[in-house]
Amino acid sequence: MNRNSIIGFILIAGIMIGYTYWMAPSEEELAKQQRQADSIARIQRHNEEVLAKSTKILEQATQPETPEEQITEVTSETYSELKSKYELFANAAQGDEQLYIIENDLVKLEISNKGGYVKTVELKKYKTYDSLPVILFNPETTRFGLSFFSINNRSINTRDLYFTPSENISKNMVVSGNNSLSFSMRLYTDTGEGVVNPNSYIEYLYKISGDNYMFDFTINIVGMDGVISSNSNYADLNWFADLRQQEKTIDQFNGSTIYYKFFQDEVDYMSETDDDEEQITTKLKWVSFKQRFFSSTIVAKNSFNNGKLTVFEKENPGSDRYLKSMEADFELPINLRGETSIPFSFYYGPNKFYTLKAYDVDLERQIPIGWGFFILAWINEYIVIPTFDWLGGYGWNYGIVILVLTIMLKTLLFPIAYKTYYSSAKMRVLKPEVDELSKKFPKKEDAMKKQQAVMALYKKAGANPAAGCVPMLLQMPILFAMFRFFPASIELRQQPFLWAHDLSSYDSIASLPFDIPFYGDHVSLFTLLMTVSTIMYTYLNNQMMASQTTQMPGMKTMMYLMPIMFLGIFNSYASGLSYYYFLANVITFGQMFVFRYAINENKLRAQIERNKKKPPKKKSAFQKRLEEAAKQKGSNKKR
Repeated sequence: MNRNSIIGFILIAGIMIGYTYWMAPSEEELAKQQRQADSIARIQRHNEEVLAKSTKILEQATQPETPEEQITEVTSETYSELKSKYELFANAAQGDEQLYIIENDLVKLEISNKGGYVKTVELKKYKTYDSLPVILFNPETTRFGLSFFSINNRSINTRDLYFTPSENISKNMVVSGNNSLSFSMRLYTDTGEGVVNPNSYIEYLYKISGDNYMFDFTINIVGMDGVISSNSNYADLNWFADLRQQEKTIDQFNGSTIYYKFFQDEVDYMSETDDDEEQITTKLKWVSFKQRFFSSTIVAKNSFNNGKLTVFEKENPGSDRYLKSMEADFELPINLRGETSIPFSFYYGPNKFYTLKAYDVDLERQIPIGWGFFILAWINEYIVIPTFDWLGGYGWNYGIVILVLTIMLKTLLFPIAYKTYYSSAKMRVLKPEVDELSKKFPKKEDAMKKQQAVMALYKKAGANPAAGCVPMLLQMPILFAMFRFFPASIELRQQPFLWAHDLSSYDSIASLPFDIPFYGDHVSLFTLLMTVSTIMYTYLNNQMMASQTTQMPGMKTMMYLMPIMFLGIFNSYASGLSYYYFLANVITFGQMFVFRYAINENKLRAQIERNKKKPPKKKSAFQKRLEEAAKQKGSNKKR
C-alpha cells in the first residue's frame, strides 16, 4: 500500500468520525425520541386493551342466552357520542379507574388514572387523636385538574378523563432513603376510535424521593395546536379539598385556612373563623391548605398567575370528620405552537418549623408564632424554638422539657425580676410618708399639689415608681411568645404528661353533663392550677406594690378578674401552655421569697434617708419643662 492510499484511508476515517459526531442527536432530541417511543408503547398497550375489550364484548354477544346467565347489555356511549362531548379526548372519556399506591418513608399516596392526580394522602408517622391514620384527603374529598376550551369552544376538564400510566409504574411502589422514582400519567388526544395521537398529550410527571414530604410535579403540554382553542393563552388549574379533622379540639388562634406567599414578597392568610374569598391579581409563589398541625401545599418553581382562593364551611358536610373546605384556582400560561412545561412541587406533611424552613420558601411562616409582631417572632424563632428543639433531642418527656425550658427562661429573666422587686421594696418603705402626704392634701382640688409632693419625695429618696413597671413590661413579650408557641408546637402533639393525655390539647379530669357558657363541658386541672396560682401571685404582688395599687383601685380589681377570665379561655386550650404558666407562677413565688430575705428593708430605709440628705441634683431642661407644664395645668384647673 503506497503513501497516497494510506492518506486516503485516514481522510475517509476522519470524515466518517466527523460525520458521526456532528450528526449525533442532541440530548433534547434523544429525550424527544424517548418520549415518542414511550408514547408508541403506551398506544400499543392501549390499543391491545381496547381490542381485548372489544373481543370480549363480541364473544359475549355471540353466545346464546341461557336461563342461568343473561348477557349484560353494554351501556357505554358510542365513540361519536363521546366525541360530541369531549372532541379529541373521546377515547379518554371512558375507562376503568385504576389506583396506584406509591409510598416513601414518610407518605403514602394513591394516584388514579382517572384525572391522573393524587387522590389520597396518608402521613405514615402520625395518627389522629383517636389513633386512626392521618389522611389529609381521600377520593371523595379532593379534586385536581386542568380546564380549557377546545378548538370548538367546548369546556374540557382533565379530572373527568382517563390518563395512560407510564410503562415503569406498577400498582404498588415503594421508594426509601436517598432513592427516588419517576413516572408519568399522559392524556392523549385521538386520531380515531381507539387510536390516539402519540405526539399530542397532556402529561403529569411525578418524581418522588424516599425521605421527603415534598415531591416534584410537572405538567407538560405537547402538541395542543388544533386541540385547544387558539384564543386560549392560559389553562385553568383547579385544586379543591375538604380538610379532615385530625385533632380533638379546634384551635381558634391556630385555625385552618389558606396561607399563600406572594412572589418574592410576604406571606398572607385568609380568615380562620369565617368564610372568605380572595381574588389574586399578582403572582404567587405557593398556596397552602393549612390546618393546625398539617398542610397540603403546592409550590410553583416559577410563579402562579391570576387566581382565586376560597375558604368555606359546608352546611351539610356529610362526615363527622369534616373540618373545612378550601379551593384554589390559577391561570397557567400555555404555548400552543410548541411544548409547555410547568414545574411545581407538592408538600404533604407536618407543620414542623425546621422541616418547613429547610425548603427555603418561607413555608414555616404558616406556623403562627407571632409573625405580626416582630419581637414575638424573634423570641420564638431564635430563642424558644432552638432551645425547645435542643431539649427535646434528649428524649425526655415533654412535660420535663417544658419544666427545664421554664427554669431557663426564668433564670434569664432573674435580673429583671430582681429589679422589679427592689423597686417595689423602695415603694413599700416610702408608703408611710406617702400616706402622710395624702392626709396633708385630702381635697380633690389639691390633687396636683399632692402629686408634686409625692414626686419630690420619690426624687429625694432616689426611688422611681416606673422602675418596677419597666421590668414587668420587658417580660411581657416572652409571656405572649409562649402563648403563640405552645399551641402551635407539633412536638407536643399527643405527648402525655401526668394526667394529661395530649399536651397540645386540653387535659380533662372531669366531664360535665352540661355545657357552661364561656367555659365548656369539662374541667381542666392544669388550667385550675394556673388560675389559682395567678390569683395567689396577684395577691402577693399587690402586697408588694401596696403604695401604687391604693392609688389605682380599679386596676387592683382588674388584676383579680383577669385570671377568672383566663379560666374560661384556657379551659379548652393546649394544656402545655397552662402547665407552663403554672410553672412560671410557682418559680416566681420562689423568687419572691428569696428576694424578701435577700433585700433588708431596714437597710434600704437607711439608704433612702441618706439619699434624702444629699444635695438635689440639678434639674434638666426637660424636667423643668415638665414641672412648668404641670403647674400650668394646675393653675388652669383652678380657673
